[in-house]
Amino acid sequence: MRVALLSYRSKPHCGGQGIYIRHLSRELTNLGHSVEVFSGQPYPDLDEGVTLTKLPSLDLYREPDPFRVPKLKEFRDRIDVEEFATMCAAGFPEPKTFSLRAARALRDRVDDFDIVHDNQVLGYGLLEIEKMGLPLITTLHHPITFDRRIDIGSTRNPWRKLTLSRWYGFLRMQGRVARQARRIMTPSETSKRDIVKDFGVDPERMQVILLGVDDGFVPPTKPRVPGRILAMASADAPMKGISTLLEAFAKLRTERDLELLLVTKPTPGGRTERLIDKLSIGDAVRFVHGVSDAELVELMGSAEIACVPSLYEGFSLPTAELMACATPLVVSRAGAIPEVVGPDGLCADLVTPSDVGELTAAIAALLDDPERRERYGAAGRRRVEELFSWRAVAQKVAAAYEDVIEDYWASTAPGVELVETTTEEI
Repeated sequence: MRVALLSYRSKPHCGGQGIYIRHLSRELTNLGHSVEVFSGQPYPDLDEGVTLTKLPSLDLYREPDPFRVPKLKEFRDRIDVEEFATMCAAGFPEPKTFSLRAARALRDRVDDFDIVHDNQVLGYGLLEIEKMGLPLITTLHHPITFDRRIDIGSTRNPWRKLTLSRWYGFLRMQGRVARQARRIMTPSETSKRDIVKDFGVDPERMQVILLGVDDGFVPPTKPRVPGRILAMASADAPMKGISTLLEAFAKLRTERDLELLLVTKPTPGGRTERLIDKLSIGDAVRFVHGVSDAELVELMGSAEIACVPSLYEGFSLPTAELMACATPLVVSRAGAIPEVVGPDGLCADLVTPSDVGELTAAIAALLDDPERRERYGAAGRRRVEELFSWRAVAQKVAAAYEDVIEDYWASTAPGVELVETTTEEI
């Protein structure tokens, strides 16, 4: 099959969406399919055989100058104008504006593809793609409604609440587009349930396909660093629960010689740095970012314990990657994390989200039990080998492509009446 894979931002270090793009496109190509990735900035890292078509945005959130004001000569068309205007109004424009650019790019290339795969763009422009003669399937990792609720609930500043509400305004569009999707793939039963609840999607049009772990994530060959705790999360995103981990770590540090490695790049002067200063643990907390894949695997395998304190996850690839490195875990009983790690006590201890006392006790108990750490690590590695394979993911996704293509052409056969919905009617 000839696949157009759409993702509005796709660099692996931007999160799970970029990892999904890289590994799925590689494995689909290895299965003999032709894959062309359409992406805005930051662009993806792709493997040999996968084609990249760049659909550049104004790149308004790039480092080191996020929320920048573009020069007049950078504006190319009305989509660019809308993108900038939406940012100025405190909104997040990229899903919509990327979808419009993608629809425009595909309009003259309908005969080049058998199917279009949307990686959680869910912008209005995608509603035009099937009208062009291209079947469309969507991956929705989790509904961002959870991010919105947690972000807004974590601030007491009325102005900040208002700007966050504006920022998450794109969710109304995503819900409307999701409800019209022919097929939605999602990585967990938790995500499926929450998409049905928050976006009103028909569960009969949804399919759970687990995510995979790259073969490069392997157990360490060197001894683990005594007292090292590791977490991989966006440091300043409230949903990732790093503040709970920092408070637990501060309590543990009063009695133990410990080090906390946070694999993330914090916002200078942001909430995480401020909390570290408040807790007086700056000498024991280290941020790591910009590392290679090999260095990341080495870091994951160097920790005695890893912690995933998130308040919600639609799957949590870092959790599965840590399991592949045989690193014992303490994780939140939140979102799809229990689906990834399995029953409590199999390869992780599960704790109540945001409960500092429970997290502190769980980390302390696991630090004091080397036999249990060894058992958890081995069980986590086995679970990854049994369940989380990118090749298996690609095989299931390809089968879903075939179903959607067949359904699309059956629904557009002569004599079948199609009901078209315009953006204004949604």
